[in-house]
Amino acid sequence: MTRTSSTGKSMRLARLSRHGDGRFLFVPLDHSVSDGPITTARDFDGLVRDVVAGGADGIVVHKGRARVLDPELLADRSLLVHLSASTAHGPDVNAKVLVGDVEDAIRLGADAVSVHVNIGSDTESEQLADLGSVAAACDRWGMPLLAMIYPRGPRVSDPYDPVLLSHVVNIAADLGVDIVKTVLASPVERMAEVVASSPLPIIVAGGGDGTSSLADFAVSALSVGCSGLAVGRRVFGSPDPRATVLELAEILHGSGGPLVPATSSRMAGVL
Repeated sequence: MTRTSSTGKSMRLARLSRHGDGRFLFVPLDHSVSDGPITTARDFDGLVRDVVAGGADGIVVHKGRARVLDPELLADRSLLVHLSASTAHGPDVNAKVLVGDVEDAIRLGADAVSVHVNIGSDTESEQLADLGSVAAACDRWGMPLLAMIYPRGPRVSDPYDPVLLSHVVNIAADLGVDIVKTVLASPVERMAEVVASSPLPIIVAGGGDGTSSLADFAVSALSVGCSGLAVGRRVFGSPDPRATVLELAEILHGSGGPLVPATSSRMAGVL
């Protein structure tokens, strides 16, 4: 099993799983680039404060947003700087481009960077090239890399197909990623096949389709071996973001959570 030789990367990866259990609860707040503001400028720090108080392990924002955050808010939580972007107004919403680099994230004090790749999109080749170049920079600088990688585009008939998802997560592993974020397979039980295929810890995105509770979604993801969640819209769009995050954090990290073993062996492979 491959281990990173970078002490810096090992230390940053350990901070990402701050409970030391190999599980992650990230709250992406980067949606203002793709979709528009998620709250007022005045209330953004308050939203981050609620997310942190609820027990999130880290937040994901773009570099400009990271510059204006109160640094005290993330004194004991992780900052992940997202390097990819597209907007809902573009001709192809699946065409992600790089809008930042690893050096930007280092200057901002980030613990990790993230890159978005849509497999099956018309610009898949360019996005894969970007992922490869960022992975190389991450190795040079000892920076962990999260890949948000999904089957999306005109060539994808079923984005929840476990065979396709197994391919997707292994693309991330082969190109030098440390943690991979993707969607939960359907049926959920077959996500265990995806997890078994991956040498990386897998976190699942979004909190489901909204028809089930976030708690049920979290329990389902852990029961098939996933290493955590990345939930954005269902956190900042909830009436009480702090309570929403607290419920998820208790399931992932707390004594009240389901008796599902964390995938610490995968974390051991990248620490």
